[in-house]
Amino acid sequence: MAKGRKSGPSRMDLRRQSEAAEARDEEEVEIEEEDADEEDEEEDEEAEEVEEASDDEDEDGAPKKKKAKVKAKKEPAKPKAKRTRAPKVVAMRAVWVVFDNSNKRLNTFPFKDKQEAESFLEKKQEEKKGTCYLQLVKEELKEAKA
Repeated sequence: MAKGRKSGPSRMDLRRQSEAAEARDEEEVEIEEEDADEEDEEEDEEAEEVEEASDDEDEDGAPKKKKAKVKAKKEPAKPKAKRTRAPKVVAMRAVWVVFDNSNKRLNTFPFKDKQEAESFLEKKQEEKKGTCYLQLVKEELKEAKA
């Protein structure tokens, strides 16, 4: 057997098989729907016959009582469309943050002030014997509500 080759049917063969199976399923569903429609028509005809028979009067001239109840025609329930919520768009801003070795924020600088952030980082590294580092972080932009 060649390297990288699998034995069995190819993807195209599997695709053709699945499409053929779907087509068969659709035909079965259509046939079932036609049968259901025919049954509904038969029930309607029976209901009309019962109504005609109940309209007849008895020998004494008194109207006959209805024996059979007419079933209401039920329509198949339509599936409800799923509502999808639009994702909330949040404005973000990029800032430079100086962290210490325990991932504590020491100071935050706007994106345009990278040199200030680097100079602050150098001072902190001289003061502390531990390690500090500079990282770009995206934060949620807080808008002033008026």
